[in-house]
Amino acid sequence: MTLVKFNSDKKNNALLPGFNDIFDTFFNDAFISDRMVTRVPAANIGETAEEYHIELAAPGLKKDDFKISVDDNILSISVEQRHENTENNKKYNKREFSYNSFVRSFTLPDAADANRIEAMYTDGVLKINVAKREEAKSVSRLIEIK
Repeated sequence: MTLVKFNSDKKNNALLPGFNDIFDTFFNDAFISDRMVTRVPAANIGETAEEYHIELAAPGLKKDDFKISVDDNILSISVEQRHENTENNKKYNKREFSYNSFVRSFTLPDAADANRIEAMYTDGVLKINVAKREEAKSVSRLIEIK
C-alpha cells in the first residue's frame, strides 16, 4: 500500500486546476465585495470630565438622513437612504435603485444624562456629546501633604 499525500493548497489543486481561482477572483472582485460587506461607520468614543463624546465617520450623508434616539439608556443612530435614477430615451428605459441603511447602538453609562444630548454633522463626521450628571462629574482637589 502506498501513501499518497494530498496537497490541499488551492493553487496546486490537481483535481480541478483553476476551478478555485475562478471563485476567488469573482468573490474578491471589488464590485462584488463592496456589496457583500455591510457598511457600518467607524466610531470613536471618548470621555472628558464634563461629557462623553461619540464620533461616527459617515461621509456623503446629509444631517436629515440621520435619526438619533434614546430608549432605556441605549443611544441608537440610524440612517436610511433611498435613491432612484431613471433615464427615458427613445430606444431604452433604465431604472436603478439604491438603498443604504445602518444602525449603530451604544449603551449609555449610568453617569450619562440622557436629557442633555447634542449632535452635529460637519465634514462627514457626526459628533454626539452626552453630558454627565452633576453627581457623576469627577471632582479633583489638591491634597496637602503633612
